Amino acid sequence: MARCGEFSAPRTDVPPRRTLTAASGPGALWALLIFAPSLAAQESCKAPAPVCSARDAVFAISAFDPVGSAVRIGPDLLVTSRHIVADRTTVRISLPGGGKLEGAVIASSFPGDLILLRAKLPDGPVLKAAAAKKGDLWSIGQDISARAIKVYPKGKVLLLPAPGKPYARLHHTAYNQPGNSGGALVNAAGELIGVSASGGAGRFEAVPASQIADLQAQSGPGHAARSAVLGKNVRECTLMLEKAQRLGDKLPEKIAANMETSCTASENRQLFDLAAQLMGRQRRLGMSVKFFERSLEKDPNAINSRLGLVIALRFSRRLEEAKEHVRWLLDVIPEERTIHPIALQIGKMSNDQALIGEVLALIEKHTPDQLEAAKSFLKSPPH
Repeated sequence: MARCGEFSAPRTDVPPRRTLTAASGPGALWALLIFAPSLAAQESCKAPAPVCSARDAVFAISAFDPVGSAVRIGPDLLVTSRHIVADRTTVRISLPGGGKLEGAVIASSFPGDLILLRAKLPDGPVLKAAAAKKGDLWSIGQDISARAIKVYPKGKVLLLPAPGKPYARLHHTAYNQPGNSGGALVNAAGELIGVSASGGAGRFEAVPASQIADLQAQSGPGHAARSAVLGKNVRECTLMLEKAQRLGDKLPEKIAANMETSCTASENRQLFDLAAQLMGRQRRLGMSVKFFERSLEKDPNAINSRLGLVIALRFSRRLEEAKEHVRWLLDVIPEERTIHPIALQIGKMSNDQALIGEVLALIEKHTPDQLEAAKSFLKSPPH
């Protein structure tokens, strides 16, 4: 069972710049990785043929984040994650044969985590956008260790984009790792259904490919001023998060205030979550709650964000608010063992016997090896 005095929200994938925390799970740290001078030959692909062919439309890139991916959606047009680019105006693109070329960033006022690149690419396949549906899917992106574009093992859709939320994401289980941001999420037909963005604890997010049309409508020279502001705030928020992590538990008020300003203005859900997690560990729980709530306002289906909010509300002793989100999580992913301890804590603290009974039944069904520990926890003195 989780320790009652420990704030530990699920961590999300971030640009692997210096020491920011990445997607492979709680406690994993990724140091700055030197961008490989060229990509190695592609390894064998065990996915369906259209998925393997789609790999040729994904490129390794380097910009503000030195390691990222991009997807070809036109003869000279690519899409990638804005958090990789920040306020850079050019990116470096690595080609499979070892060559390199420069791509130009197309200014955009689109507030989601996407941006377009233009480059004189060699001939090759272009991915067609398609609507996300329930079913198998594959993530394709730069594998840092193999120095190649890789098709990762298949996953499935967890939740489709929330209706009525124009910047909501697709939630899935297809594996992602640092370097994959900006890469492709494809279906069995090799169609682009999303652009990889973030994730953690086995749950990942992609910006739906359906948002690319809005991105294109909000891109071009007329959007330069707003694009510069968004990019500047992405950069400043990321650098503030890095600095705060290096400082540990003693975060000066000025840095906390600057982080709140720049991260909020970035419009980037991933950065909202990272700021919320950091503020939670700093015991700045009010600010942590606000950032998680901003994240859920953009995307109410964000599972990791909602779990983080539950933890922040629990430590704030705002138990009735926490229970609303706990019940949503228990309904959507009842088998998830990381939810059971915090739900049980909240049920015990609020003396909610109905919630306690529901959680015990789920533990018995999905993680029976934890049932005795759960019962012992309920018998222990309150914290």
